[in-house]
Amino acid sequence: MFNPDHLRYFLEVSRTGRLTDASRSLGVDHTTVGRRISALEKSAGQRLFDRTPSGWRLTEAGRRLVGYAETVESTLIAAFEDQTSDTGTLRGTVRIAAPDGFGAFVLTPKLGVLRDKHPDLDIELVTATEHNSLATREFDIAVTLERPSPRFVVTRRLATYSLELYATEDYLAARSPIRTVDDLRGHTLISYVEAVLDVAPLRILDAILPDGRARIQTNNITGQWIAARSSVGIAPLPSYIGEPDGALTCVLPGVVSVERTYWTVVPRELIDLARVKAVDEFLRSVVTDERHLFPVRQ
Repeated sequence: MFNPDHLRYFLEVSRTGRLTDASRSLGVDHTTVGRRISALEKSAGQRLFDRTPSGWRLTEAGRRLVGYAETVESTLIAAFEDQTSDTGTLRGTVRIAAPDGFGAFVLTPKLGVLRDKHPDLDIELVTATEHNSLATREFDIAVTLERPSPRFVVTRRLATYSLELYATEDYLAARSPIRTVDDLRGHTLISYVEAVLDVAPLRILDAILPDGRARIQTNNITGQWIAARSSVGIAPLPSYIGEPDGALTCVLPGVVSVERTYWTVVPRELIDLARVKAVDEFLRSVVTDERHLFPVRQ
């Protein structure tokens, strides 16, 4: 007989692709997950996964079942939210994953607005420049620089922004003048640590000076910003960081400018949750109010 509880195990394996990862997320032994999947396949009368050395891959039947399983999951989540929240009051926790620049310089200063509007809502903000949080789906809503596959998530463009080169007047006065992009080769460039950078849109120097090399590398934008304003060198920074900082001046204005896009990403099973919708609306109001971000109209 079909057991709806098996769908929890099915969805977790479909998202992680591995029994061990699914079992860790579910808090059970991997053999339990395997038994649940086998029981579900027996009830369905067909295989839902192909077992391969590289992981468990959905069959065509499995792919058809995912949508139905996510509908059941989202309905249960919404029902629980309705029962545990007072009318008009948002409760619970929303975890936001965001690039470090957007999270630290744009979002964090505005969290008080969200707090005032929804005082019973707890917010967790996780910033990073890696794909880990997206790969493990450990978020309720994410802001990303790349549009992920829409297989298990709903994506929307949030805003565009530009990056330009910034340095201090002291740094520029003490070194050779910069009149063209080629002149940058004789200067100290600051960027991300190449060896650990796995987000393609953050390879800003590749777009500005393809064969250039950053002599100062940090794993987050805050380090690059502090290095630039400490007269260490020249850093490509989002204009929402560089322009408001009176200690920095733009290098080669109107010549060097790289445009990037922010996306919002929400797991499909959470798209109808009131608290997730509220945070999504908050994010859109934040970018509308930020003069160096350009909201994308849907």
